Amino acid sequence: MHHMGMDMDHGHDHGDMEMGQCSMNMLFTWSTKNLCIVFPQWRVTGILSLLISLLLIVLLTAGYEGVRQLTRRFEVAHAKRLSAYTTAAVGGNEIHDDSPPANDPPSQTLPVPNGGSQLVVGRDSRKSVEQRGKITMASLYAVQVFYSFFIMLLFMTYNGFVMLAVAVGAFVGYLVFGDDTSASKTVACH
Repeated sequence: MHHMGMDMDHGHDHGDMEMGQCSMNMLFTWSTKNLCIVFPQWRVTGILSLLISLLLIVLLTAGYEGVRQLTRRFEVAHAKRLSAYTTAAVGGNEIHDDSPPANDPPSQTLPVPNGGSQLVVGRDSRKSVEQRGKITMASLYAVQVFYSFFIMLLFMTYNGFVMLAVAVGAFVGYLVFGDDTSASKTVACH
């Protein structure tokens, strides 16, 4: 009977099989044996590859906060561009005009008496600026969703080292990119 069981192995050495497989943990662990991170090619093979992987995870997670900040800045800039089309202060009165001035250059800043500056709207219509802005914001949102789910996959390795690296990355990302945001975060994945 024992011989028949060996024949079913087809001559494979179990040690070689273990080296080629990624462990898929569904319980919290600190083990890095056969640890693959998201992809089978991203395999931890020793202490150096573990440290490099953890550093990469910290940078990836911090980068997510950078993408969020980029999105926030774009939204503010886009709102300013749109407000230049809708209202222009002239002697305390507001003028609403969706069409650009006839012979003005694409976009320039003019000095105003109080020391500030006033944006002069370019040749694009408000609707085209609004549409381009919406497409850009939708693209940035899609990047954020993809990025956040990728970070979730990192966390779902259930490996304590990887989980800590994600938390450290969020910490670093907030320190670097979160200067104008609240530290509270919703429970959502993205």
